[in-house]
Amino acid sequence: MSDFQKYFKANMEALGLPAPDTLFSSAQTAVGTVTILLSHIDKFGKTITVGEVVGAATKLEKLGVVATLSASFYAGACVGSIAVASERSLADGISLADVLAYARSKHLSRPWLTAMLHRAPAIYRPHGSAARLRRAAAVAQ
Repeated sequence: MSDFQKYFKANMEALGLPAPDTLFSSAQTAVGTVTILLSHIDKFGKTITVGEVVGAATKLEKLGVVATLSASFYAGACVGSIAVASERSLADGISLADVLAYARSKHLSRPWLTAMLHRAPAIYRPHGSAARLRRAAAVAQ
């Protein structure tokens, strides 16, 4: 398991979210997976659920376990976890600015992303908890 995958998976697990290995095994596959999520959010709106995205994109069927989550929330968690994993592969620590800069550099930024991450910092902080994630999910919606 690469350092990226280890850090990505650890951050997503700290948030109480799944991160199937085949969809997030490297920075490249993670960015590809999130790009698919974002394209569906762009097409159908930020209220689309992960389940609806899974129905439209068969490559993502392993995300069915979080089908009722907002796709924008899950995508935000993935973008934050990509940034955390990338940064932790090089050094400790991550800030909102780092997450947003990384998202812009990978063309993952969306107008709603900054506000959502600002309201729910547990998404991109490496030491998130399930309780913080639930509070963040409630705030983000």
